[in-house]
Amino acid sequence: MNRPALLVLVRHAQSMRNEAKGGNTYFPDDESRLPVQGIPDHEIPLTDLGHGQALLTGSGLRNRFGTFDYIYHSGYKRTMDTMNGILQAYTSEELARMKIRMNHFIRERHAGYAYDMTTEEAATHFPWLKEYWKTFGGFFATPPGGESLELFSSGIYLFLNMLFRDRVGEKVLVVTHGGTLRCFRFLLEHWTYDKAEKWPTGQSPKNCGVTVYQHDSDKGRLVLQEYNTVYY
Repeated sequence: MNRPALLVLVRHAQSMRNEAKGGNTYFPDDESRLPVQGIPDHEIPLTDLGHGQALLTGSGLRNRFGTFDYIYHSGYKRTMDTMNGILQAYTSEELARMKIRMNHFIRERHAGYAYDMTTEEAATHFPWLKEYWKTFGGFFATPPGGESLELFSSGIYLFLNMLFRDRVGEKVLVVTHGGTLRCFRFLLEHWTYDKAEKWPTGQSPKNCGVTVYQHDSDKGRLVLQEYNTVYY
């Protein structure tokens, strides 16, 4: 075996920005933006609903997979809060057996200058952006002042190489972000660029959505078992 035996990826639970944006690329209006305006991305907290999602996800993960050898989070408040909610399902003895690490490579990509903008503001300040995004697609296009998923996936590649080197045969849990999940799938499943451009309709990662890879000895790699499973 030259890979972890099990790799479980969990997107963070519902955050205050998720709630405020309501699934939109930008904030719909000033009123929706107000509760989170000026809070940097790494400090965005979970909602009360998000805390509940994390608790239920923890019970589901413990019942299915038991303890993990290593747990990684991005260091962002919403992933740490999600992880802490998940870990409440475990006993003190079980927690003592699991090692927790922060890793910068599994953070969310930088959103750039339009991070706190409404839809109207983004259209005013970046009138060319819609056509540019249409031309290059969501994997190669770079948000103004931010980073493309294509560039960002280099960090995920390094993180996976670390897992392949240091976590052989182990059970690993990663609590991360939506854009990061697309890069994981691009690399682990050998997606084409066209497939990585956007999530298929209905396939966007859910809050606390669980994605599972298991080592296949015949193929010599991690193979997707399920995507976007939720326990709430």
